[in-house]
Amino acid sequence: MAAAPPSYCFVAFPPCTKDGLVVFGKNSTRPRDEVQEVVYFAAATHDPESKVECTYVEIDQVPKTHAIVLSRPAWLWGAEMGANEHGVCIANEAIITKEPASENEALLGMDLVRLGLERGATAKEALDVIVSLLREYGQGGNYYEDGSLCHAFQSAFLIVDRKEAWILETVGKYWAAEKITEGVKCICNQLSLTTRIDAEHPELRSYAESRGWWNGDAEFDFAKVFSVAEDHVKCCAGKESIAAQTMMDILRDKAHGVCVDSEAFLTTASMVSVLPHNHSSPCIHFFTGTPDPSRSIFKPFIFADDVKQVPKVQSPSLGDDDPAKKIPRFQEKPDRRHELYKAHEWARSVIETDEDKGKKLMRIMLDLEKQGLEAMEDILSSTEVLDPAEVADLFYDCVDTEIKFFK
Repeated sequence: MAAAPPSYCFVAFPPCTKDGLVVFGKNSTRPRDEVQEVVYFAAATHDPESKVECTYVEIDQVPKTHAIVLSRPAWLWGAEMGANEHGVCIANEAIITKEPASENEALLGMDLVRLGLERGATAKEALDVIVSLLREYGQGGNYYEDGSLCHAFQSAFLIVDRKEAWILETVGKYWAAEKITEGVKCICNQLSLTTRIDAEHPELRSYAESRGWWNGDAEFDFAKVFSVAEDHVKCCAGKESIAAQTMMDILRDKAHGVCVDSEAFLTTASMVSVLPHNHSSPCIHFFTGTPDPSRSIFKPFIFADDVKQVPKVQSPSLGDDDPAKKIPRFQEKPDRRHELYKAHEWARSVIETDEDKGKKLMRIMLDLEKQGLEAMEDILSSTEVLDPAEVADLFYDCVDTEIKFFK
């Protein structure tokens, strides 16, 4: 059985957050040589009876999809994490349960992240989208760009908006969810839901009983019933006055295993989002687009009508020649590095081999990130109605500057 990569995602609500904001954070831990890119898709309308080609399967399209920004492994259609124009953020976790994950090609957990963002204007709407698609199409297929083995997992999700969050954990088509409106919560690559369940598949408990995993009399504890492990992840607590910078620091924490740099896995990209309760203030999303947040810059993104689509954070398109699309899949591994990724590789080599130059480079990087955080503070504290288009280029300006310094 393949090991699930130890990714972490977090959400913090008032009163644990600074200035009454909702703060979301996610580290995407993936095979260490995998490239992750940041991509934007505008809102769109679609013809009746049209289809959409996901990573492995084609499904029915909806009449309208929301604008989204994603951080995704460059070979697939879906995403590890992302946000939409309505302030919904979703993160995916690969998990292992007593129910073996299907190797048959269906919707990946990452596909469900993108579909939830495209189709849900609130966290609850996105939850309903995901469980409906699970019922109709199922989940399954290889989570990695690896032709030698199929690495299949069940999926967990953290779905967040300005007012609430939902933890959704799945076992095949079966699922349970918990609503969160206060405190600090995290999910990892283990089941975390226990006896507090606010929504569930109507046949969840009868299925567990039919498999002999629950006797029908004991209190129903989702993690104990379905987990293969005896220890289950505990929600994080004890932190207060959490802001964007705090969440970035958490995601950079290697001492406690939040930021991963192992022989098999690496934190290949990270995301932090700040969601104001007031809908007149824009949500601000920070992406690294490069591996290891302790050596990467979080760059701010804001939705606007004229958001750029800059290829510097997107991998070269291979079209129909992509080994991920051909059958049999993954017979070779192409070079998917985008311009920002290559610049980051150079910066990392300098940091590792030249101490003085590396420290100087890190100061430049952190100064760039500080400018983005200060811009966010100005935007959120402004009493004027801001034109999002005026700040929409922050992300790409930061990318341009980062590449300039790293070349």
